[in-house]
Amino acid sequence: MSRFDFTPYRRSTVGFDRLFDLLENQARLNAGDNYPPFNISRRGEDNYRITLAVAGFRAGDIDITAQQNLLVVQGKKREEVEDAGELIHVGIANRGFERRFELADFVRVERADLADGLLIIDLVREVPDAMKPRKIAIGGTTPTLTAVPTGEGEDTASAA
Repeated sequence: MSRFDFTPYRRSTVGFDRLFDLLENQARLNAGDNYPPFNISRRGEDNYRITLAVAGFRAGDIDITAQQNLLVVQGKKREEVEDAGELIHVGIANRGFERRFELADFVRVERADLADGLLIIDLVREVPDAMKPRKIAIGGTTPTLTAVPTGEGEDTASAA
């Protein structure tokens, strides 16, 4: 497994340690098991979708846990046999799994659905107004704050 060396970037950046650690840990963790397969798609400027192929799992077999900057999807293996017949070949995986997805700040799970063997998790990024960039006027005794347009409408706020 080849590993990317972040040392030159660590020397010239400040405050990105978490990002570099995250990249190194993901490379190490993803080197192994690729089950279940998944897709990540961007569905808009601030909307994302994770789709996992979880054939054979029911909604009650899957736990989705969202916490700050982390989404964990776990599937529990069922011990029951649905068919009374003898299995000659087992090609549909029914093993437990755990998938972890690191989330950016302000990304939250909006909804999750299970249909046709696919677990679909919709995510949305909602940056609080206080964290959005604002222009600050220079001069005068009363500073005026004006929101920077993001393409979603013009917001204007003033502060004394």
